[in-house]
Amino acid sequence: MAEKQPAIDPKLLEILVCPLTKGPLEYNRERQELISRSAKLAYPIRDGIPIMLPEEARKLDESEAKR
Repeated sequence: MAEKQPAIDPKLLEILVCPLTKGPLEYNRERQELISRSAKLAYPIRDGIPIMLPEEARKLDESEAKR
């Protein structure tokens, strides 16, 4: 049985911005990440808590950054 990924609170998503660019973030439920296209980074969400540290973020490849 597949474990259901927890959803992030929509109100939290409205107020969170990329710490580097101050731009908007997109929620990727499948990967449990917050995507900053302008910074080309994906911030992880661990146990329902966004980890908004650039050093913890995954760099997006060019195809991901353009989506």
